[in-house]
Amino acid sequence: MRPEKRLHGLDNNHLYALHGLLTERTVTGAAARLARTQPTLSAALAKLRRHFGDELLTRVGNHYRLTPFAEQLQPLVSVAVAAVERVFSAQSEFDPAGSDRVFTIVSSDFGITVAGARLVALLEERAPNVSVRFSPVTAEVLGRDGEFARTVDGILMPHGYLDLPRSLDLFRDRWVCVVAADNPDVGEQLTMTDLSRLPWVTTFGDPLGRAPAWRQMELLGVVPRVCAIADSFLAMPHLVRRGGGIAFMQQRLARDLAGALGVRIVDPPFDAIPIVEAFWWHPMHDADSGHTWLRGLLAEAASHIE
Repeated sequence: MRPEKRLHGLDNNHLYALHGLLTERTVTGAAARLARTQPTLSAALAKLRRHFGDELLTRVGNHYRLTPFAEQLQPLVSVAVAAVERVFSAQSEFDPAGSDRVFTIVSSDFGITVAGARLVALLEERAPNVSVRFSPVTAEVLGRDGEFARTVDGILMPHGYLDLPRSLDLFRDRWVCVVAADNPDVGEQLTMTDLSRLPWVTTFGDPLGRAPAWRQMELLGVVPRVCAIADSFLAMPHLVRRGGGIAFMQQRLARDLAGALGVRIVDPPFDAIPIVEAFWWHPMHDADSGHTWLRGLLAEAASHIE
């Protein structure tokens, strides 16, 4: 069957309905997300089920679950929606003062706190109707899937995590360790024995998401005992203070939080790999005038980081 025949009767409304249904996993949630009525989404779901020959959503107890086919479809739908939005928001010449474009940047809370805050300040000054949507770092991002980078404007991450051909270095930092300020088991200097003995708080369950200094520590023979995992650097001081453990943090972030949150900074007992925070993007954005402007604004924001 020819593609145009198979797609007869389907349009962008069905694409957005499919995206909403797979994301929210309920007709009610998808209707609210898309500002449509529930009967409209129910009719769209019925048509999509007929088209794909699959239930897409199945009830399990009091909630709905994606079918295996829908799980495979979800990343493709996300890419398709992002592509459609880019097509219709594209401008031959980008005018910051008159644009209402929304840029999507994937970032940890560290990147948002240090670079993102300065970027938002410049946006408000130069392009008051332009906004940025910060999305969290996920396993999909850390999995080095180049296709994912097509769905966002860029990713704020240090070197050592991603394998994308385009990047712009923004600023440098260093890894430090944080412990509770009143932890009696840690002196003024850490030892390699301390690293093996103390319970660790870390980011991301996937080893690919852990700090390069963590992987460096393991290569030096330390087998860290993990007591807590959180996908947030800002949560590290709270978990360390309450649990009596230790964590790697970026010096800039640790320095801002240490006094207020009852933790102290201690240098690791080895020369940790430096942090080079960068903005990464897919080459498809190279010729986008708006994206070029965004990269320039990020570079300017980074120049003000002390």
